[in-house]
Amino acid sequence: MEQSTPWEFSDDRGRLVVAGARPERIVAYIQAGATLWDHGIRPVGLFGSQHDGMAADPAKAGELPLAEIRYLGSGTALHPDALLAARPDLVVAVTYDGEQVYGLEAKTAQELEEKVPVATVAVGPGRSLAEVRERFAALAGSLGHGEPLALAKELDASEDGLRQATGGPVRPRVVALSPAGPDRVHLARPGTWPDLRALAEHGAELPEPAAGAGANWSTVGWAEAASLAPDVVLIDVRVNAAKVEALRTDENWRAIEARVRLLPWNPEAPVSRRAHSRFFTEVADAVRAAAARAQD
Repeated sequence: MEQSTPWEFSDDRGRLVVAGARPERIVAYIQAGATLWDHGIRPVGLFGSQHDGMAADPAKAGELPLAEIRYLGSGTALHPDALLAARPDLVVAVTYDGEQVYGLEAKTAQELEEKVPVATVAVGPGRSLAEVRERFAALAGSLGHGEPLALAKELDASEDGLRQATGGPVRPRVVALSPAGPDRVHLARPGTWPDLRALAEHGAELPEPAAGAGANWSTVGWAEAASLAPDVVLIDVRVNAAKVEALRTDENWRAIEARVRLLPWNPEAPVSRRAHSRFFTEVADAVRAAAARAQD
């Protein structure tokens, strides 16, 4: 008979998370759950953030089979009992500031941690995309799962492809944004998002929005977005973002849409080699197409 051995993981709040045996029943914040799925780990439950609704946001879900995994709620409506009802051995979440468990009210997180181990991975501006990816890989490895070596080769190839696409004589401008409606838009500050910093590191040109109060976003009108002269737009497709159809009453958005390559963007995408290979490849294809259009 196999004997269970203690399990531990040093999470990104500086806490040593321990369990009497390797956890098997995992409840996860949806981004973390999608990442674990890419490592071969199937969560028993998912939860969202204060920006989500009563159902899981498919834009955040990666390749998770949402119809088969219980969604436990989100935001202030999420009670510890709902999470505990899934009988987790471990809760996996993300943190942006190295202190708070993102997606859970502080009281909910405290009550939860009194009854079940909670591990977080930092996904905020203090880490590179590769560092965040390796932290999730370390967590998955501690749970007995790893990514196939072939995925490392795919990631290398996609990064090479992006560098080649951005290394030509024409460098299309890439702007990431989250539509708030026909009057306002949140422009992503490239330096605060690990995936956008990775694009810049591989040669993409990401213009900086105007300085302002927002740490991660510059909230402005569509005229200011148009003034950045984007060639490729990464547009937030999470459920809390306004839909493209609602933007077309604004002439500045119509001008943007008419000239750019539009790519769906999930700022909370899975943090895995598989997901990053796909992201780099899609951006590289869009950059090539935008460069070709500019040269016509």
